[in-house]
Amino acid sequence: MFTGIVEELGEVAEITPFSDAHGESARITVHGPLVTSDAAHGDSIAVNGVCLTVTGASGGAFTADVMKETLDRSSLGALRTGSPVNLERAARASDRLGGHIVQGHVDGTAELLERTPAQRWETLRFSLPGPLARYVAEKGSIAVDGVSLTVASVEDAAFTVSLIPTTLELTTLGRTAVGGTVNLEADVIAKYVERIASAGAAAGTGRA
Repeated sequence: MFTGIVEELGEVAEITPFSDAHGESARITVHGPLVTSDAAHGDSIAVNGVCLTVTGASGGAFTADVMKETLDRSSLGALRTGSPVNLERAARASDRLGGHIVQGHVDGTAELLERTPAQRWETLRFSLPGPLARYVAEKGSIAVDGVSLTVASVEDAAFTVSLIPTTLELTTLGRTAVGGTVNLEADVIAKYVERIASAGAAAGTGRA
């Protein structure tokens, strides 16, 4: 589990494609001295919001294997050597929950449609995939490239977030160009509420 509070802006050092039983996959090496300072084989590190398992760590970098499904369903397939990435280690049970509960399981991707700068912040407008729209609510939480953000507004097929200077400086969102792709993870609590409500409605319908 993660909290969506990015610890470090890392950089992709190497990407090595390979084939396995699941098709084309990749081994990715990411430079991130902070998150690798205590990393061990089997640990979890979120890369742009995608939970990856550490297969090795040395010299301020770690490696992870990324299966084809992850490459296809997230923005990780578009990474190149030198790409900046948001990094966060898995949360400890004793840590403060500075953002919200983030699983590192990407629900889909979105396109950055517009950037609107202001004096002290910047508003970013993203496309909103239809299947995820029901989980996104004004003032609710959403993870964008692994960054825990508060939804400022919601439209039929888009949503906006407002970013403070610190977020713009310390995460990839300050560098994402209009037209760029980001990973989205909806609030897991919203998913469970929907599941419970749907089950309750179905049970009620079946009563005599």
